[in-house]
Amino acid sequence: MGSVTNGKTALITGASRGIGAAAARAFARDGYSVAINYLHSHGAATKLKCDIESRGGKAEIYRADVTDFDSVEAMVRSVVADFGQIDVLVNNAGIAEQKLFTEITQSEWERMLAVNITGVFYCTRAVVGEMIARKSGKIINVSSIWGITGASCEVHYSTSKAAVVGFTKALAKELGPSNIQVNCVAPGVIDTDMNSGLTEQDIWAINESTPLERIGTADEVAESILFLASDKADFITGQVLSPNGGMVI
Repeated sequence: MGSVTNGKTALITGASRGIGAAAARAFARDGYSVAINYLHSHGAATKLKCDIESRGGKAEIYRADVTDFDSVEAMVRSVVADFGQIDVLVNNAGIAEQKLFTEITQSEWERMLAVNITGVFYCTRAVVGEMIARKSGKIINVSSIWGITGASCEVHYSTSKAAVVGFTKALAKELGPSNIQVNCVAPGVIDTDMNSGLTEQDIWAINESTPLERIGTADEVAESILFLASDKADFITGQVLSPNGGMVI
């Protein structure tokens, strides 16, 4: 990672670990100043910031609950004060849960939607005004392969991630005239903390059903996000890029 920046800033939600942390490192390597959002993992976020800075990058951490609009607005104001503007928003913060549909409680349903889709709305709403004024910006939303196909015992999760896809497509149409690209990454099964509960038998079964015969890495998803944020993707909007090893084609 070099000390040369490209003058752009990326705000990545849920960036203290997993795909978010991998994306933060990837953006920093590409010269972005990185705003690292976290909620509970202060230690991990601080470690990530130090790691980026030790390699010559620029990063700062921001605590905010994406389900609280006031908290999100305060975070965005702080990022703009620190870095000038937000050029790229990566809506990565999310939660997951495996549960029979008949056992999902009302509070579990509401929490899943609050984090995984209302949080996307709040963060996007907080940054998009300045992007429209500049007629420039990139918004990348992180969905899931299960938002495309649905997953048994993950109805609330699949619903929330399918909503992210619909949000992406609709907003891309609305913001296109303002030269803002809105895209979605829908990863397959990725080796992150979210899937740490998978057994060896689970992983074997996943590998068997995946043409590339393995699960993916957070770094591979991060590269997809970085591509959609780049100038190379200026004519791509409203699309769903799914790094899933061929599990769904």
